Amino acid sequence: MWRLLSNITKNLIIAIPAMMVAGFAFGLMVDATFLKSMIIPFTFLMVYPMMVNLNIQKVFEGGDYKTQALTQLINFGIIPFFTYGIGLLFFKNSPYMALGLLLAGLVPTSGMTISWTGFARGNLEAAVKMTVIGLAIGSIATPFYVQFLMGTAIKINFFKIMQQIVIIVFIPMAAGFFTRKTLVQKYGPKKFKQDIGPKFPSLSTLGVVGIVFIAMALKAKGIAHAPGQLLYILIPLVIIYAVNFTLSSVVGKIFLPRGDAIALVYGSVMRNLSIALAIAINAFGQEGASAALVVAIAYIIQVQSAAWYVRFTDRIFGPAKASEAKPEADKEVPQAPAPDSPV
Repeated sequence: MWRLLSNITKNLIIAIPAMMVAGFAFGLMVDATFLKSMIIPFTFLMVYPMMVNLNIQKVFEGGDYKTQALTQLINFGIIPFFTYGIGLLFFKNSPYMALGLLLAGLVPTSGMTISWTGFARGNLEAAVKMTVIGLAIGSIATPFYVQFLMGTAIKINFFKIMQQIVIIVFIPMAAGFFTRKTLVQKYGPKKFKQDIGPKFPSLSTLGVVGIVFIAMALKAKGIAHAPGQLLYILIPLVIIYAVNFTLSSVVGKIFLPRGDAIALVYGSVMRNLSIALAIAINAFGQEGASAALVVAIAYIIQVQSAAWYVRFTDRIFGPAKASEAKPEADKEVPQAPAPDSPV
């Protein structure tokens, strides 16, 4: 089973479209409303495993202040407002689609931040801190951004969103912290990193593909009446990721050394789409399926763009120094990129 889940995790670019097609077909054949009862279990399966690998203690280590400040400035001072503007441009008459774009731009950093930073030989320690800081700030700030930016276009239940954040993020985060602590104490840090920790992202992947299936099934009949909608959604997402990569690359190139610049790029472009997906489908009822559809498609672009960017990092930032060629033994070792699990 672990091998199968691992293969799915490594091939999300295929697995997610496949589940979208399966969910679409299922939603056309049967009434999929009963799947709503499975949203919470799959949400927990999606979020809790990635919290087990979240090393919260990294936040309290000093250094990287400039890198962290620039990253969070992009994450919360620029990207949410840019995605909101793109949403208004492309989805003026589909506010829940615009909400999906906004949610995809609100919760930064994921396991992909750490993994891809490692593959590009960037600053792994900075990437780990970005993941924890971005997740914490994004979770707290999301209800306020949604209320402020979308409150006039759709009905926003601020306290329900806040409640969902607690259920989706902070309870699994606390449970994951104690799970990690218990496992590290029992088996040791080395065994946890090499043998135990890598299994959790695969469980998170199972939750992701399950939620994607549910979101697509709930939206199937609507898509059947407007099949060009899926292709139309791709356009604003491509624009958002292209602008985000370009902005982060320019800022990193000008203000930071190579390793920190790479961490900044992946710390600001990679979004925690699992949490965005969970908020969309849990906090906004039936209409949330439209927002979830946008987030699901964002997975495809995010994984593919991150992989391509690795190939260009040496051209953009120059080759890595000998000391950056391989991660040191005492640093976080990058694993195969998981959907959104902070490794």
